Formats: sequence, structure tokens, C-alpha cells
Amino acid sequence: MKHTIFVGLLGGCLVGLLLTLCGCRNDDTSPAGTEAGEQRPAFLQIGEFSIHRVSPERTEVRDGAGRTLVLIPREAPLPTDCPLNQVVRVPVKRVVAYGSFDIAVLRALGVLEQVLVGVTEPEKHWHIPEIKRGMQAGRIIYVGDASAVDYERIKQAEPELVLTWDPSIIPLMDELHIPVAVTTTPAAMCLSARMRFVQFLAPFFHKEKEADAFFARIDNALRDIRARTAGLAYQPKVMWGDIYEKRVLVEPGNAWVGELVGLAQSDYQFEDVFGTSCIEITVERFLYSGQDADIFFTYRTPRMGATSKEALARLNPLIKDIAPLKRGRVYAPLPHYSQSADRLDEILTEISAILHPEAYPNYRLRYFTELPATDPKPDGFEKSHMHMSKKQ
Repeated sequence: MKHTIFVGLLGGCLVGLLLTLCGCRNDDTSPAGTEAGEQRPAFLQIGEFSIHRVSPERTEVRDGAGRTLVLIPREAPLPTDCPLNQVVRVPVKRVVAYGSFDIAVLRALGVLEQVLVGVTEPEKHWHIPEIKRGMQAGRIIYVGDASAVDYERIKQAEPELVLTWDPSIIPLMDELHIPVAVTTTPAAMCLSARMRFVQFLAPFFHKEKEADAFFARIDNALRDIRARTAGLAYQPKVMWGDIYEKRVLVEPGNAWVGELVGLAQSDYQFEDVFGTSCIEITVERFLYSGQDADIFFTYRTPRMGATSKEALARLNPLIKDIAPLKRGRVYAPLPHYSQSADRLDEILTEISAILHPEAYPNYRLRYFTELPATDPKPDGFEKSHMHMSKKQ
């Protein structure tokens, strides 16, 4: 199971704090957003990713697997000082992408419809109109489930680049002479790094200005969150994850969730947990953290059974007594949430509004739903019950 992780960046003193906590840095003193006519930084560090603009004809990027990819113009001669399978001609025109986050970033850059040719989810699972149209028209093909892709289908799609979370496909892609960029790292990316990830993909498509504009939009949203929640007396205790049949998974404190919760004057119950997104912890730790939590975000969507607190308790009897199910609030992501990273500013704002509704009067949820105590009764049941009551 893969969960999409969304993060951003604040300005001012908080930026320095976040960069220090996350080990993220920009080795150039230039601002992230570069105005027209200004020179871009020669080197940009984005968590475990990096961009090194060696010359106008050569950019070297380090992906999530620590590999160096060399980006060169489409008409330029091939370099002789690096493996050919790590050379990418830019702007890239055909992409197969594994993750919905990567695809949403392509959408944020404005290139999704032009470059996407293969995905790892069938059409019925997509909520992005451009993908549904592309699959119906045959421009985008399903290349198989991400855990077992069909390499013949990938070859058929003729991609110039594969964006993936799975480094194990690299040897086979090398045989097919298809460059691969690994877009995840073993540890969940920090708030700053995940936001700047759009700037990591931008050079592949010559869309640096679009990346800077996206970055600025999220930065403004986070500044607003900070301003709205500063000084609030109520600081809810928040947990994010779920108990499954054999595993307990949560978002660690080093992921975007923990940092955003802290930014929005709230207390994240798994702040001391460090590791990858959707990390496994013990049942005992989960239940201990749930004893006095106020708000619980479940991974499960309503389609996965998260229709009410009562329904969650039936799915996971162990959690029936945690505080959010008994007297707090529980929220489930809507189906389109994980495919909406190009609306990151709206998602971060919505989470802040959930944590502090007093700071967002009349806010209407668009990416999450608050679970009622019990499932609503079907209309037919209600009418039948009312009819029987009248007869009695």
C-alpha cells in the first residue's frame, strides 16, 4: 500500500527551523522563486534530492535512490562521462508514472496531458479528468499494477522517462534503454522537501517558472495558516493512521502531517516516531496515543468502510475505545484526496480548518469527511419505521 505524502514550506524564521529539523537546505542564497531575468541557483538541495545546473546544456539531478541523472537538450550529443541509461533528453515528452503524487505534480507543472502515456491504476480508479480522457482516447495506457507491472506494456508506451517509487525495476528498464527517476526516499520527506519536489521535476520539462509559482502558492497558504492559528488557546491532540488485520500504520513525526500539525498550534501524537511514510508501530503504542487524542485521521476512505465511527469500530474492534471514537472527531479522506497534490494549498488549509474550526468560520470540507457516530439509516428503513410507529 502506498500513500501519498503532501508538504510545503513557510517563509521567515520558521523556514530556518524547518530546514534545520529536516536536514533540507538550499546551498545557494538565492530565493526559491526566481523572477524573470534573474539567474537560477546553480545547486538546490531538496531533502535527499538535488539539482545541479552544471551548464546551460547540462543539469545533473540526484533521485531518491541516490543515482545521478544527467539532463541534456534533445538535440545535444550524448555525454561520454556517464552511463547512457542515466541520460535524459529534455524536455521529456513521454512519461510513465507510478504514483498519483508524481502525476499530480505533472498537473501542477501544466504538462500532464502532453506527456503522460502510462499509469499503474485502471481508469475506474482515477478522479483526474485528464487521465480519464487520455485513457478513453488511448493516449494513456494501463501498464499493470505497480507491484507487478507489465514490462511489455511499458515498452509499448514508449516512455522517455519512468517515475517510480520502486528501484527494483531499474535493471529491466536499463535493458529497455528507458531512464528511471526514483521519486521516494526511505524516510518520509520533510515539509520543505516535499513542497520543493515540484522544483525537482521541473527541469525534466523546462517548467521552472511553473514550479516557482506553485511553490509560492503553497508558501502563501502556509503563511495564512500560521497567521490564523497563532496564539490559539485550544491545541488539539491529533493522530493519523489506522490498525489493519496484521499491521498498525501511522504517519511519523518527520512527515508532512506531524510538521503541519505543529505549525497549526496542535499536538501530534506520533511526533517522536521517525521513518518512512505509513510506518509500522505496535498496537500498544497506537492505543496509548489514542487514550487522550481529540482528532483521528484514518487512512481508510468511505469506500473502504470508513462511513462512521461505529463502522470503524466494527472493522477494528481494538480501536473502539480510543478517545476520538468515543468523544472526539474522526475524519476520512475522500476518494479524490490522494490524487489532488496539485491542490496542496487547499488540502493544507483544510487540515488546519479541521484542527481549528474556530479560525475558519463556515469552512466546507472538500477533501475529507467527518464521520458521524453511526451510519445513517436507509430511506426505506426510515419510512418503514415511521409507518410502523404510526400504526402502534
